[in-house]
Amino acid sequence: MKNEMMSYEKIAYEYLLASEYTKATDLYEKAISSNPDNLSHYWYLGLTLLLQGKEAEAQMTWMLAIAEIEDEKTPFYTAKLIEVLQIEAERQEHIEEFSTSWLIRQHIREINPDDINNLLNVLQLSIKLNNFDETHFNDWGIIELLNSQEIIDLNLKLLTQVLQQVLDTIPLHPYSLNLVEACLPYFTNPQQAFNILLPAAIKIGHTFKQPQLAAQILELYLRIEPEEVETLRHLAIFYQNSQNYELGIEKAKLCYSLSKNVADKIFALHLILRGLMTAGGYWQEICSTSQELESILQEFIQAQPLPLDEVRTLRLLTPSFAIPHIKDTPTEFRKIHNQIAQIFQNNIQAVFPEAAERYTQRIIKHPGSITSTKPLKIGYISYALRKHSVGWLARWLFQHHNRDKFEISAYFVNYKLVDDFLQTYYVNQACHAHKLEMNALEIAEQIHADEIDILVDLDSITLDITTEVMALKPAPIQVTWLGWDASGIPAIDYFIADPYVLPESAQEYYTEKIWRLPQTYIAVDGFEVGIPTLRRDELNIPSDAVIYLSAQRGYKRHPETTRWQMKIIKEVPNSYFLIKGDAEEEAIKQFFYQIAEEEGVDISRLRFLPQDPTEATHRANLAIADVVLDTYPYNGATTTLETLWMGIPLVTRVGEQFAARNSYTMMMNVGVTEGIAWKDAEYIEWGVRLGKDAVLRQQVAGKLRQSRQTAPLWNGKQFTLEMEKAYQQMWEIYKK
Repeated sequence: MKNEMMSYEKIAYEYLLASEYTKATDLYEKAISSNPDNLSHYWYLGLTLLLQGKEAEAQMTWMLAIAEIEDEKTPFYTAKLIEVLQIEAERQEHIEEFSTSWLIRQHIREINPDDINNLLNVLQLSIKLNNFDETHFNDWGIIELLNSQEIIDLNLKLLTQVLQQVLDTIPLHPYSLNLVEACLPYFTNPQQAFNILLPAAIKIGHTFKQPQLAAQILELYLRIEPEEVETLRHLAIFYQNSQNYELGIEKAKLCYSLSKNVADKIFALHLILRGLMTAGGYWQEICSTSQELESILQEFIQAQPLPLDEVRTLRLLTPSFAIPHIKDTPTEFRKIHNQIAQIFQNNIQAVFPEAAERYTQRIIKHPGSITSTKPLKIGYISYALRKHSVGWLARWLFQHHNRDKFEISAYFVNYKLVDDFLQTYYVNQACHAHKLEMNALEIAEQIHADEIDILVDLDSITLDITTEVMALKPAPIQVTWLGWDASGIPAIDYFIADPYVLPESAQEYYTEKIWRLPQTYIAVDGFEVGIPTLRRDELNIPSDAVIYLSAQRGYKRHPETTRWQMKIIKEVPNSYFLIKGDAEEEAIKQFFYQIAEEEGVDISRLRFLPQDPTEATHRANLAIADVVLDTYPYNGATTTLETLWMGIPLVTRVGEQFAARNSYTMMMNVGVTEGIAWKDAEYIEWGVRLGKDAVLRQQVAGKLRQSRQTAPLWNGKQFTLEMEKAYQQMWEIYKK
């Protein structure tokens, strides 16, 4: 009889493993008939019924068996039942029958709702099966159990996997932050938590544009490591991006105080400047921090610290972004910047020597494989081919490209997993669209594999990953266009300009060859314009008043330019000044109020406007202005184009650097010179004249309206032909 029972069990289990559940059920029923006291038969019988989809019968089988057990023995036998179900759940997961495993684990949960390891497995399976919703966190009580700190035999590896999976797949879920907080006390190794939380925060903050949530995650990590510098760096950025400038500046200063080497100090100073300048108004501190940054950059150049690791190298170029906002001294600035760019390239190529060597080998080979009948392969690399200034402006080039002569590839760095119609537009316009992560070597390898002939960088130093790709030189010809001033990286061959945006002497301090297009370095066919939401009466401005406007973010607010603007307001009776742009509200108000009072302007003539909900609405609202006052030493670019498109007179101060000549070249390319100032006093004179002379304003507005049909600035098709001609000439030079 005993041997017969053993035979039943063995054969029945083999049937179970073979998914022949009906046969297994029959044998387990026979085993129970032969030996009703062996409770394991009931456990397996219920399991086979469950695997056949007979949940009610399975539960009844287990409940009837448990009901016959003496109370003191119930926990023991219940544990045995859970063990049977656990083994089968793991087997089902192994054969990737996740739905079945999820079902089994739900029954384990009903038997023992406090089994944290089972609950973590259920959560993991729910995410995998895409059937998870926020009620599960409450119903299952996972967070409450973790917070109780009374868990025995917690599977730490499983906990880590689940946290990683939650942050990978549902990072924006309302309970994800609660899960992070509940898990942290169980990490015995802070580095393990760091390796999970920092990448997740970066994805949440940058890719999903939720910097406040990203900051909350990193603040939780600081409970473990309150002086972890890398965490503080990102935390400073996330606070600044979420417009919590005070905390963003505070964290940046803490980074600086904890930084030990020169490279780290450079980036920490950049973070401080980033916060101060984005907030706007902290001019005295901006100047002192900028001086300190330049001093440390010089110290770094003299030390020539080679080699640096990849992360520190990536942070070398971005700090240069701040300096042109503060002063217009390109000869001095680019001398320092170009040396940093050379160090940057040397370090990057030292990090990836094999890749750099392979790319070089392609470049030095004779390029005869490209014949005149084969399209040139043009690659555009950028993180900004989306709702961004670059995204708004580059689309006409993509639209008008001759697909018979040029094969267009687009490399989307940190492709955004968000709804963005401009991003979708670029994906559809490119012959080959590569949606990439933030891995420079992978991007460079893709460009190299695609055998791109001319690689066009649209980011310059505004994104470190793009600069890293360009430093590796995966294409034989590399060009910077549109996104910012030239990066200074020696691996870049050309910088696209025009007759106006750089002075003739500029080549003396650029490492790239300045390639001047015949008319303009940028052209658009126009802009979408929405419905205006601004009214004079709602702003308490008289209908006959003269309205000046400046719509720039805090970064571009320079006290000297603001002083000129206040002098204009003072000189023009019945005039008002509208101020708009991202900044810390109170700081920027105090910045303007102080200068207004110093210049004798009643602050009641100033109006601070909120940001508009869309770009189209912003453009429509520009029409409320009679005159737009540009910033200096960093002009508007997209904002200038929008102003001119809307037919509004503009006053700009022309400088020496690229950033100080954007508005100048755009005005020249619409045929309007009224408002172009070459000296500080001329800026004030033009502002006053345009404010007082309504006829002159109308004449300028008329010129701007007429320019829509004739001006190079509004001819994207002609501009594309000129860019394509430049590409062909670059290629001919390369082939020689």
